[in-house]
Amino acid sequence: MKAEEVTQFKKLLLMLREKLVGKVDSMQGEALKRSRQDASGDLSNVPIHMADVGTDNYERELMIELIQNGEESVRSIDTALEKIEDGTFGVCELCAKKITKERLKAVPYAKLCIDCQREEEIENV
Repeated sequence: MKAEEVTQFKKLLLMLREKLVGKVDSMQGEALKRSRQDASGDLSNVPIHMADVGTDNYERELMIELIQNGEESVRSIDTALEKIEDGTFGVCELCAKKITKERLKAVPYAKLCIDCQREEEIENV
């Protein structure tokens, strides 16, 4: 891969990282600082209906899962940035073949080539 292409991927990764970190921080602040009463606008701490408790728990769990996914993506981006620095960016971690530019454009922090990714997904089903 040409140096200018690697530079473009680095810029893209840094932009993605900045955006994700901002979203994760925002979600963490919202999820962890709001009580059920604040979220629903109730004047009482006692839910009016049991379904409200279920809905609140579902929303909290969903928010936590989104935060975890965002943090995992940030770690993957950090790994890709490290690979740029050590010259191994764009190389599949399993088969050591080059990851196609098309795949890297779609998922710039991809660790596996498309064939190895398919195999891994089939194994995890």
